[in-house]
Amino acid sequence: MHILQPKHTKLTKKDVEELLERLNIALVQLPKISKKDPALLEGYEMGDVVKISRKDEEYYRVVI
Repeated sequence: MHILQPKHTKLTKKDVEELLERLNIALVQLPKISKKDPALLEGYEMGDVVKISRKDEEYYRVVI
């Protein structure tokens, strides 16, 4: 991982449920990220939700 690359974290099922409830959205409404994206390490499967932590913000993506 490069020092400038933001941290990518796979969320647990419980965390995903809480996130979707908090944002009042469905899983399909989250932005997508490819399973082949170089920023993702191995071990990510389709349907996993990834939290991308940048300096001041957090973003969420679902793996396709």
